[in-house]
Amino acid sequence: MAKKSMIAREIKRKKLIQKYHTERKKIKSKLSNKLNFIEQIELQKELQKLPKNSTPCRRRNRCWKTGRSRGFYKDFGLSRHVLREMSHNCLLPGVIKASW
Repeated sequence: MAKKSMIAREIKRKKLIQKYHTERKKIKSKLSNKLNFIEQIELQKELQKLPKNSTPCRRRNRCWKTGRSRGFYKDFGLSRHVLREMSHNCLLPGVIKASW
């Protein structure tokens, strides 16, 4: 089980990403247009004023059951430990243990 503070931090990041999504998108669309160098610097400064945790790349995938960030399977939203337990208990439809 992950620490409660880490899970809370991820929830806070998720909210910040949603809050500043449109503002960040507007600034980036202006940046993609061909502008002179001074305007680009001003737009970059505007981007830097936004909170660091509002960037989508700072978000970390976590298991919805345990909060574990390592060994995360995107298809299920589970960590490898929970995925193994649930598949052995036949709680995941379509998942079978491989044997060869």
